[in-house]
Amino acid sequence: MTDSPGNKAVLLIADSERDADMLYATGMFVPDPFTFLQVGGRTTIMMSDLEIDRARVQSKVDEVVSLTDYTDRAKGSGNADPGLVDAVVELLRDREVKCVRVPNGFPLGYADRLRDRGFEVAPKEDPFWDQRPVKTDDEVAAISDASRHTEAALRMAFALLAEASVKDGTLYGPEGPITSEYIRNRIHIYLLERDCIAQHTIIAGGVQGCDPHNGGSGPLRAGEPIIFDLFPKSTKTGYFADITRTVAKGPVSDTYRRLYDTVLEGQEVALSRVQAGVDGREIHMEVERLFESRGYETGAKNGRMQGFFHGTGHGFGLEIHEPPRISKVSQVLKAGHVVTVEPGLYYPDLGGGVRIEDNVVVTEDGCVNLTRLEKVFEV
Repeated sequence: MTDSPGNKAVLLIADSERDADMLYATGMFVPDPFTFLQVGGRTTIMMSDLEIDRARVQSKVDEVVSLTDYTDRAKGSGNADPGLVDAVVELLRDREVKCVRVPNGFPLGYADRLRDRGFEVAPKEDPFWDQRPVKTDDEVAAISDASRHTEAALRMAFALLAEASVKDGTLYGPEGPITSEYIRNRIHIYLLERDCIAQHTIIAGGVQGCDPHNGGSGPLRAGEPIIFDLFPKSTKTGYFADITRTVAKGPVSDTYRRLYDTVLEGQEVALSRVQAGVDGREIHMEVERLFESRGYETGAKNGRMQGFFHGTGHGFGLEIHEPPRISKVSQVLKAGHVVTVEPGLYYPDLGGGVRIEDNVVVTEDGCVNLTRLEKVFEV
């Protein structure tokens, strides 16, 4: 039984390919909007003729009903051309529901039409499903499975760098200069062959890595840090992995080595503090203090931010960003949260940045690191 947000009936109208709350509630991928209703702990989905038989086999709800049946009821009530909302109205009336709790992002058009028909529609702030941030053993296993493929893709990419030759500071492979685009395509193909879809993968070398969400472009150079940030989604389960490593085709300067070692130390400090009952803000502030004590200041310089100017971590699962945060915002960690731990330092004046990211499960007395990929700066 799905945990109910509040004591009202629960209503969702969405597709589960893009809506994580619907996927969480139903356990099946559906590309078009459909209806989920929970009343008194019993869960129902209303499906089209196209999807109804599959839903009876694949969904985890208690009951699957026909959209056609409820559309016909709407016609019987005098509506010559009923749509989805008209069928939903008939379903709600059939279940004697007058008030529904909906997600904060519930479509306004649907809400207005339901209110016009006399229903109370009350949005709930995220997380909609109260238990979704706390992962079950099966969810952790799904994240771990996606992580194994992600780690293998990164090892493949690092091997390409290790085998590269260097000409005038640029990395070369058998086909010519090695670019961010080339590495990204190789990673995406590798993951697709393992039922994972990666989008917006970051392969950012040198100063490009100082913008944490810069995907990276052009030839990669020796001796510069290259940030690899992969966050693919399993097409089988819908769960993400999220792993970052910073590597360089060595040798690297002492400046970059010290930058890398400091970020690694910051991550180790954060990992040692992750535990149920701990406020993520305290962990984040400790990492900030460490970086400042090592002489790495944060702030704007020459029109760009430098230093450590993002959070230390975030929850993830069916979405790449979920509660809780390990950041300046106060949020207490709970056992079962799956979070990233990803401090970083970025200095355009130094010509590069470093970020290192692992995924951990929060426990009562610490955390379990789901990420097995080695941390090596020079390849």
